[in-house]
Amino acid sequence: MEFSEYFPVWDSMTPQQQQAISDGLVSRSVKKGTILHSGSTDCTGLLLIKSGQLRAFILSREGREVTLYRLFDRDICLFSASCIMRSIQFDVAISAEKDTQLWVIPSDIYQQIMEQSACVANYTNEIMASRFSEVMWLMEQVMWNSMDKRVAAFLLEEASIEGADRLHITHETIANHLGTHREVITRMLRYLQNEGMVRLSRGTVELADRAKLETLSQA
Repeated sequence: MEFSEYFPVWDSMTPQQQQAISDGLVSRSVKKGTILHSGSTDCTGLLLIKSGQLRAFILSREGREVTLYRLFDRDICLFSASCIMRSIQFDVAISAEKDTQLWVIPSDIYQQIMEQSACVANYTNEIMASRFSEVMWLMEQVMWNSMDKRVAAFLLEEASIEGADRLHITHETIANHLGTHREVITRMLRYLQNEGMVRLSRGTVELADRAKLETLSQA
């Protein structure tokens, strides 16, 4: 499929604007684990995912990660073009969680078109509002929910993404998503296992009782 089929406001742009994006567009294939953007000093450009999965996260001064949100097929990442969003005061990193195919729209081209096109500007603002809502939801989770609830919610979300109850994921990876230490996650997972909600083995976590996990995550 062509870029135009993935970009919702393509038909609302002028032929000149469409040509400008087409001329600057870069197609990339990246492997799982690739860092695509590493903070406010790195203006990569806007990323539109053709297939795969990306992760947006922040890094604390102590080197601890916390996931802000995930990006999937047809999603567009704006934080990778932080140079066109001067009001963003925190560094967001973007990495590939799976092998991913994507397009990169150069920041200067997109910014110029956004200034010319109300439709593109509105589309961009809608995405920003959606991402802000996701970050606010995360803040609520961190501030008000205990770690056992957050782990249960994460495992349910991960099972939904992967379409399987057996997750090939390490304690360290879960800790990076939730912004805590691996030892905390190990303790929480052992508690969930003792309660019959999960089964643990090396490098895997299997959901044993979804109903219990859902009850815990919503308590």
